[in-house]
Amino acid sequence: MDYEAEMKGVARPRFGWALTGSGHFFKESLEIMRTLPNLDVFVSKAAAEVIRMYKQELDLSADVRIFKDTTASAAPVGMFYYGVYHTLIMAPATSNTVAKCVAGISDNLATNVFAQAGKCRVPAIVFACDTAPEMDTEAPKGMVKVYPRRIDLENTEKLKTFEATTVVESVADLKSAVAARLEWLKTQKTSSSS
Repeated sequence: MDYEAEMKGVARPRFGWALTGSGHFFKESLEIMRTLPNLDVFVSKAAAEVIRMYKQELDLSADVRIFKDTTASAAPVGMFYYGVYHTLIMAPATSNTVAKCVAGISDNLATNVFAQAGKCRVPAIVFACDTAPEMDTEAPKGMVKVYPRRIDLENTEKLKTFEATTVVESVADLKSAVAARLEWLKTQKTSSSS
């Protein structure tokens, strides 16, 4: 991938948003995505399935770039090396994705961007799905009750200990964490123009 050509005329630094195969507050996550400036979206293969199952559209603004999980090496992650991103958001994040992140496994686009964000010291916000012993979540045909396993809850707790990683447990917390990054971004623009 030619990163210079890819970035020509594209505002940066940017938000990166990784979608995994979770339907937990998926629609609400899409709504937050639609409010962000300078956004790139990383769509894992599982996320592409969820988008179809939940009958959603990635109807985002024209300046949003969408990268799909089509290469074995997750080639788009290379942009993290060049300072393209100031923040990675992974929302919503399945228990499978959280477990892989905790174990250091990066075998799909979502887990790869998380690993590269960490290696490049880009702060990450992760909206973990499995955060309580009993939860209501939206399935394609309506609300259902789920009971996350102890290992799922333990992995969420472990992820909270990762450097430069904020794990959120609700849509309100996700909005607050994103708002905090937007405020941080304003301070960066102000200090660089002084």
